[in-house]
Amino acid sequence: MRDTRSIRQEILQLKEERNAILLVHNYQPGEIQDLADMTGDSLELSRAAASMEGDVIVFCGVDFMAETAAILSPGKTVLLPAEDACCPMAQMITADELKLAKSRHPDAAVVCYVNTSADVKAESDICCTSSNAVKVVNSVEQDTIIFVPDQNLGRYAQRFTKKTILPWEGFCIVHDRITPAMVHEARKAHPGARVLVHPECRPDIIDLADTVASTSGIIRHVCSAEEREFIIGTEVGILHRLSKECPAKRCYPLSEGAICRNMKKTSLVLVRDSLTTLRPRIVVPEAIAVRARTAIERMLAL
Repeated sequence: MRDTRSIRQEILQLKEERNAILLVHNYQPGEIQDLADMTGDSLELSRAAASMEGDVIVFCGVDFMAETAAILSPGKTVLLPAEDACCPMAQMITADELKLAKSRHPDAAVVCYVNTSADVKAESDICCTSSNAVKVVNSVEQDTIIFVPDQNLGRYAQRFTKKTILPWEGFCIVHDRITPAMVHEARKAHPGARVLVHPECRPDIIDLADTVASTSGIIRHVCSAEEREFIIGTEVGILHRLSKECPAKRCYPLSEGAICRNMKKTSLVLVRDSLTTLRPRIVVPEAIAVRARTAIERMLAL
């Protein structure tokens, strides 16, 4: 405990010396969330990185998030303390694979989930997040859309559009493992609790839920709802923030095993060391960043 307090103090001191901002995703460990200048979903944090004052951005999340922050904040130093924290879903598509899909569907627009590499964003027409996927899909002129890489989010968006969505066969390894049996068991254990799930879940889980929302959407819903009990169908790290922001509500994990190992790689020691050395630094080549920024800014313009 004493060592933890000491490291926390070191981090706070280094943040001041470096004029640094600590941005932390909702799925990060609680001790990391507690030190954040801002906690949120990937897009909220990247937008904050571009608008908040600071010379250094310490992004506590996974690789594509730090890349997005670097794309939107080209004049700032962006650090990813857990250098090997990757997103398996983002790795399920490459720029070359997307180019091939585009050649097969030349009249289609490409909508890419923000959970993608900078290279893939650069080959896309517009980005989306889990909270605005439907709005983005309906905003493009084309009637056919190549939606990458999350097939579950693509199929969710298909429910709310007349456009034809061609979903890539990617998925989130955490959300895709949630089963109907888990939902039924959770409802049995907590009768009366509302079930909230993330749109990265499979269609059969979406059908069983009371509400479908992004991580930040789940937090807003729980804090504002009249109901008192909720079953949360997303990565368990969100429960820490819910306990802080909605202490009067009772939130239960839909699955205790809904853990993103990559999100849990960040530690206080890694954050301290990153601030000390200004490493690992995330740099996106300008030729890629310019094109990827266009796809992101088209989304932000909505």
